[in-house]
Amino acid sequence: MTVFRYDQFAKDYLKELLSPLGEVETSRNIAGEVREIDVWFAPRGEVAPATQLGLLGRLAATAAIFEPYRNAINLGDVRSCMGKLFDVFAFLERQARRNNTRIEETDLPFLWIVSPTASEALLSGFGATLDAENWGSGVYFFPAHWKAGIVVIHQLPKTQETLWLRLLGKGRVQQEAIDDLAKIPENDPLRVVVLELLSNLKTILEVSQNLEPEEQDLIMRLSPLYEQRLAEATQQGIEQGQRIFVENLLRAKFGELDDELRGIIQPLLALPPADSTALLLQLSREELLSRFN
Repeated sequence: MTVFRYDQFAKDYLKELLSPLGEVETSRNIAGEVREIDVWFAPRGEVAPATQLGLLGRLAATAAIFEPYRNAINLGDVRSCMGKLFDVFAFLERQARRNNTRIEETDLPFLWIVSPTASEALLSGFGATLDAENWGSGVYFFPAHWKAGIVVIHQLPKTQETLWLRLLGKGRVQQEAIDDLAKIPENDPLRVVVLELLSNLKTILEVSQNLEPEEQDLIMRLSPLYEQRLAEATQQGIEQGQRIFVENLLRAKFGELDDELRGIIQPLLALPPADSTALLLQLSREELLSRFN
């Protein structure tokens, strides 16, 4: 997948998932040499931790910068990310001095580099180590004062806890995550949001030229989910239309909808539309309440 298409998807994806937890800004410019941060996240203190986001929610427990990569990171990538981070530190410290305040270490954002893979040589060269007891596999931390870490997606365990990060993976890892997403209940809010983003990605890929084999495989993997999403949206539209019809018919026959009449709407919707319509036209208020309460 081309870098641009993936970058935009990853930014939109993280913004949608993290927005309920705090302020999210994508493609943020920083002072000094023109640099752009992919995703800047600032949590809102009054929002409870997003346990439904699993590992991603833990990464967003404090102010953070997210730099997602489609391809395996190299030395230059890591150095570029660290350069952005130190520019941010310098900017925040200058801002604090202008305001006659002091920036605390806990106020500085933590950099998370998200990569499908990373070589052992690269990780050891930067002094990145695992904290397996607290974080499990795949999450590496740089020495403390660097305030940075690398999430190696292909090393993450295949659990619900890691699903929302594995969807940013590549190849088989991403395909397995898409399969796991399909198993989540249809009414799950995160599932709905992510399916919409993946559907948009599928549409963009389909109108693109010179697709790589990996991109073609991704389209094929997303196609069943896309069809399922369309079917769900169609069904939701039908159900909403039926509810509006029943509510309007009740209003036309009995005037304002009170709590008693609202209480029989769902049982009426459980019937075939022709049957519910016939009953609404034939029965009195008392007969309807007696039958469906």
